[in-house]
Amino acid sequence: MVNWHDHLESDSAVCHGQLRIRGTRVYVTNILDSLAEGATREQIIASFPSVQTADIDAALAYAADLAREESILPIAGR
Repeated sequence: MVNWHDHLESDSAVCHGQLRIRGTRVYVTNILDSLAEGATREQIIASFPSVQTADIDAALAYAADLAREESILPIAGR
């Protein structure tokens, strides 16, 4: 699994501190939303030419880490 720390960054001086692909202004949420809507990796890269396949993998790894932290964001009804 890719280490998302190597591909993602947050800086309060850039994009209001939103988590983004390192060296770009592409938010991780843009990548995850695109995947959730059914976009392929190729479509995402076509939409965001500065994004590489490893960056998409990093966004997914980040989301997986968040999902493991259910205590931070508990699922309602459980």
